[in-house]
Amino acid sequence: MRLSWNEIRARAAEFAREWQDAAYEKGETQSFYNEFFSIFDVKRRSVARYEQHVRKLDNQSGFIDLFWPGVLLVEQKSAGRDLAKAYGQAGEYFDVLPEKDRPRYILVSDFQNFELHDLDEREQTTFTLADLPAHVEKFGFILGVQRRTFRDQDPVNVKASELVGRLHDALKASGYDGHDLEVFLVRTVFCLFADDTGIFEPRDIFLDLLETRTREDGSDLGGWLARLFQVLNTHIDLRQTKLDEDLARFPYVNGNLFAAQLSIPDFDAAMRAVLLDACRFAWTAISPAIFGALFQSVL
Repeated sequence: MRLSWNEIRARAAEFAREWQDAAYEKGETQSFYNEFFSIFDVKRRSVARYEQHVRKLDNQSGFIDLFWPGVLLVEQKSAGRDLAKAYGQAGEYFDVLPEKDRPRYILVSDFQNFELHDLDEREQTTFTLADLPAHVEKFGFILGVQRRTFRDQDPVNVKASELVGRLHDALKASGYDGHDLEVFLVRTVFCLFADDTGIFEPRDIFLDLLETRTREDGSDLGGWLARLFQVLNTHIDLRQTKLDEDLARFPYVNGNLFAAQLSIPDFDAAMRAVLLDACRFAWTAISPAIFGALFQSVL
């Protein structure tokens, strides 16, 4: 289970303080990035390597400062160097990589300044080392949390009913039944719909929460959902200041949908997989008129 964004942001702030005087490419790059990956509780050597040799188009040898095949290429410079030129150099390396190894992200830095390029989204994020905590979520890909390129998904109707029906049947078979089950399903379907339609922003934060913060065996999933339902029922101004950031980003939902207290369902790995399948469905395609029939078919 990954660290919370609260903890990651705190680690990023400590990293920024510790490296505020870093300046020398040759002497400090590897220590810098070993500790950078530690912000996310990821061992750099488990995913990326230093000084990856490449043969450039002019047949000259080159060395990528840090390379994570298919994910990240880093071109590091000493303090004050031109990052535009660094990005051009990184592009030369990118062009000669095998297609399967070409990364989505290119990072260029002189220790004190950073440019992160998302090549899929054609997006550049520029910030200073001191501002790393405010931008650290841009590196969610280190944890496997990536901005999604949204895919075409299956049409609704029967498929939507099947997905919710599978979840209903799994919960009922486990002994979670009656009014609590009915309300729990309504709340869950609301979250599925909100995750795809802009009620929850950014998109897919409900899916990300379940995928990255809950155990694969499902043992803590019910507790996470119960806590989320409490958060959705709490006005933002009334929330605790130390609330986990992965929960704090959810909006307040006006009304009584999340007001009643429910017993907490227990999940296992298979039930968790069922809920994740439902999260990946295209709930944007469901019209409000279909919801009534959907619930009639599963409750």
